[in-house]
Amino acid sequence: MLGTFHRNASSKCRVCQVQCQCGTSLVSELTSRSTWHTPPAHSSFSCAIFAPNGDLIANAPHLPVHLGSMSFAVRYQIETLGQGGLHKGDVLLSNHPVAGGSHLPDITCITPVFGQDGKFIFFTASRGHHADIGGILPGSMPPTSKTIFEEGAQIKSFKVVSRGAYQRDELVRLLVDEPAQYEGCSGTRCLSDVESDLQAQIAANNKGANLIKLLIEEYTLPVVLEYMHHIRDNAELAVRNLLRRVAKRMGKTELNAIDYLDDGTPIQLKVQIDEDKGSAVFDFAGTGPEIFGNLNAPVSVTYSAIIYCLRAMVDQDIPLNQGCLTPVEIKLPPGCCLNPSDTAAVVGGNVCTSQRVTDVVLRAFEAAAASQGDCNNLTFGNGGRNEAGEAVEGFGYYETIAGGSGAGPTWDGTSGVHTHMTNTRITDPEILERRYPTILHRFEIRKGSGGEGAYTGGCGVIREIEFLEPIQCSILSERRVYAPYGLAGGASGSRGRNLWIKQARPEQDGDSGLKPRTINLGGKATVKMGRGDRIIIETPGGGGWGKVGEGRKVEDGKKAAFGRGDARGSEAERRGAQEGV
Repeated sequence: MLGTFHRNASSKCRVCQVQCQCGTSLVSELTSRSTWHTPPAHSSFSCAIFAPNGDLIANAPHLPVHLGSMSFAVRYQIETLGQGGLHKGDVLLSNHPVAGGSHLPDITCITPVFGQDGKFIFFTASRGHHADIGGILPGSMPPTSKTIFEEGAQIKSFKVVSRGAYQRDELVRLLVDEPAQYEGCSGTRCLSDVESDLQAQIAANNKGANLIKLLIEEYTLPVVLEYMHHIRDNAELAVRNLLRRVAKRMGKTELNAIDYLDDGTPIQLKVQIDEDKGSAVFDFAGTGPEIFGNLNAPVSVTYSAIIYCLRAMVDQDIPLNQGCLTPVEIKLPPGCCLNPSDTAAVVGGNVCTSQRVTDVVLRAFEAAAASQGDCNNLTFGNGGRNEAGEAVEGFGYYETIAGGSGAGPTWDGTSGVHTHMTNTRITDPEILERRYPTILHRFEIRKGSGGEGAYTGGCGVIREIEFLEPIQCSILSERRVYAPYGLAGGASGSRGRNLWIKQARPEQDGDSGLKPRTINLGGKATVKMGRGDRIIIETPGGGGWGKVGEGRKVEDGKKAAFGRGDARGSEAERRGAQEGV
């Protein structure tokens, strides 16, 4: 029967196909509910299946930063509620870092799947980034937050559906009332959007649960469980073989790397490989302490970065699952920025620090030069609480912006792509301009920003947006101080830059001139932009590999006009990658 299961999978993982269908269902639900908001607009969501103990079994190729950390969220619910606390018809919500969350805007929806004996046998889960869940600024990605209380609604464990009954009153309390109790904070500024998106996640989970039940009906539960064990064992073996090959290729079993956040905080890593066992210890001793800011990363985020890097370096087609981490021990010193306190601000750790951890791991393995190392997080919106303290309905918009990927030993970096932990898309210009008070003036390749080398890093992009009404605009970004490094003699990619084109308003601001001013916002800032003001975001390029003119194997005829490298990363390729898992 197990052989029949495998053959009928048509060389693909059937449980992975289940999650791809969950993702398709989620997009369909979001679109039909007419929210056209963060998750469907740029695919900031992920779907996965988990074992009864919370281990990741299989996933669709969505966001690595979600997929590697969701198992922490599922395990937290199992440990908190147990078999006796979960029932048919329950659906759980969670977003708190203590409960396995990545950052607060990412809300995880978890649905237990029960067997005939009434015990849960699987979990389906989806994690989606929500455009506004409260906090001190619209978009819930405040670049200036110092504690988690400023970043929005906090949910450790909540049954949004309890035995089939939707708990709307408690949901409103958690999203609207609770966040607003902290000084300067608001509840969600767009409750209807958030609620609709959560209902779409619930529907996607139900889709996954029903598909799993169909698999069980077709092959029986023991066969499905056995197949899932094989999936994990296959991933474990692939990673053990990878570690053995790395030790032989590099001629050593101790790998070291260090890089820095823009505030100077070091991310330090030592990898000790046991070549005989095919195992490794990832030790982050020497990493800087908890930051008085929001670049602290929950423990689950570092696990996400490591499992992603290992899966990316494996040279065979395996699903990303818990087996990838079985040969690995991860040490995160308590109190460091990768293992912070429960109240530390973390909104930037998920989208910035995770990228730096990824670069450090790939640097230690000498796998690729640094990519842009950032998500270039742009948020804008209005609403919240007025001067009288009254709640005002508004909106929050959030997007991540592409950059350049790093070159490697045999390839050029790619220009204008989302790299590593993000894997998202940008909102379509038509949707952006129709739904929000904006004009998109430029969205183009930032020519020459990729690092030179035998293989050249990919170029970043330039994105210029004009606002048609006064609005609160925030940017949370990295690689504005430390450039994405090259390897093996390759040059660094260009640093990023954020500019505010401020219109002259003598009567309002006391401006003496009549011409617009160009103001450097730095890497992290929030400003009240007026009508006609613009923000220009120049994203980093990727680092180069090798010295120029040495050892190149890519044909010159394949160089792109804006730098070496093939044009790829199209929607067609993205769809093909998802369907080909």
